[in-house]
Amino acid sequence: MDAPPPRAGLPPAHLPRRVHAGYALGSLATGAFGTVPGLVLLPYLTDTMGVAAGVAALLVLLPKAWDVLVNPIAGRISDRTRSRWGARRPYLLGGGFALAVLFAAIFAAPFGGDAGPAAAGYVAVAFLLAATAYAFFQVPYVAMPAELTSDYAERTRLMAWRVAVLAVAILVSGAAAPLVVTAGGDGVAGHRWLGLFVAALVVVGAVGAFLGTRAAPADVVVASEPSLRAQFAVVAGNRPFRLLLVCFVVQSAGIATVLAGVDYFAEQILRDPQTGPTVLFACFVGPALLVMPLWNRAGARLGKARAFVVTSLILAGGVLALLAAPVLPVGLVYAVVAVVGAGYAGQQVFAMAMLPDCIAHDTARTGRRQAGVFTGLWTAGETFGLALGPGIYGLVLQLFGYVPSSTGTAAAQPASARLGVLLGFTVLPALLIGLAVLVMRGYDLTPQRLAGATGPVAGDDSRPGEPDPQRVGVGPGPDGRDPGRRA
Repeated sequence: MDAPPPRAGLPPAHLPRRVHAGYALGSLATGAFGTVPGLVLLPYLTDTMGVAAGVAALLVLLPKAWDVLVNPIAGRISDRTRSRWGARRPYLLGGGFALAVLFAAIFAAPFGGDAGPAAAGYVAVAFLLAATAYAFFQVPYVAMPAELTSDYAERTRLMAWRVAVLAVAILVSGAAAPLVVTAGGDGVAGHRWLGLFVAALVVVGAVGAFLGTRAAPADVVVASEPSLRAQFAVVAGNRPFRLLLVCFVVQSAGIATVLAGVDYFAEQILRDPQTGPTVLFACFVGPALLVMPLWNRAGARLGKARAFVVTSLILAGGVLALLAAPVLPVGLVYAVVAVVGAGYAGQQVFAMAMLPDCIAHDTARTGRRQAGVFTGLWTAGETFGLALGPGIYGLVLQLFGYVPSSTGTAAAQPASARLGVLLGFTVLPALLIGLAVLVMRGYDLTPQRLAGATGPVAGDDSRPGEPDPQRVGVGPGPDGRDPGRRA
């Protein structure tokens, strides 16, 4: 695309509220696609299409693992895009509409139920194409915050808006998914209606984000590294990003394992297959909206990194406590799920707020724009983790002897399978989420260090974006002169 000439300078510190709300609407699309396949696709394959749990796990994992390759490419392409709408916004429309069509196709089931390998192959291909379309929506979308504002605290506020809408998207898509399937007649027919329902959410989110960010300042266009390989080398040199990425990917796998087990947990442990999944999701997401102001204050008081660790441990501890669900009153189980939801909200807010900090630090350090490659790797890792969770859970079910069904309802399960449902829903994800925070011990991107990289201190005449040694610990040279200043 043709572009206006490159511009230099930092984006503004503060954004209008309409931009906060407009940007956040994109989470309707990311929340729906991030939730529904992990929640529904595995039981759809095992209990409607009659696919063995182990095979179903691979079918869920492999198409989204493809995103590990596609997402960085999508980021590279968006980094180099120049248009009158900016580098990122065109992909909100194009990727969003493609994702909507392809998501509906996943559950179209042209072979009907119980079609064996044909049905399984069709779902795998449709899911692969949908995951590709999602990459070209999500990667530019996640890259935008680092280019919308230069303020450390403003990014947390922007992410709070995004996570609030994300919570609504998870609630609407996740809690409503079983209701839509039931209202549509269950089985193949009900899942077709589900595909159309989620496609509509994706369209609303994509159009809302595109229109809502039109009032935002155009992104700052600066040079990018000359090759994708060179960009990967720069990313590898960004230690805070590496640590945050590893932690978040492992935690995403744990969270996705919980999501994949919701239907199984509701039916086999709570013995409530009709309303159990919906109530679980309501208890999980509802508190997220209520605690958002609390997490904003916690971030200001503790710092993003420490608040991220605290909320991650709350999330892991709540999930582990559900191990006692078979002997707890159902009301207490739902209360524990609410604690899990509160921890999840904080974990998401602070991780997403630290990501643009890492990108902004790199841009200031290198003078090049490569947010797309950073977010490409981030979303590739997140998508892989979200796909790995259902794959892990499916393999656990296979190992513990889960019996598949092609009737649209679960078959009678042995005690070993019910144990696998419980352990896969509690102990395994708690370990993944909790142990991952150990990686964050080396994360050191503080507000002071970030400010030192992105701008001069008062009275300093160093160029914008040039690291300030007084604020990053370099100090004057042997001759007494400050190497960060120009002669």
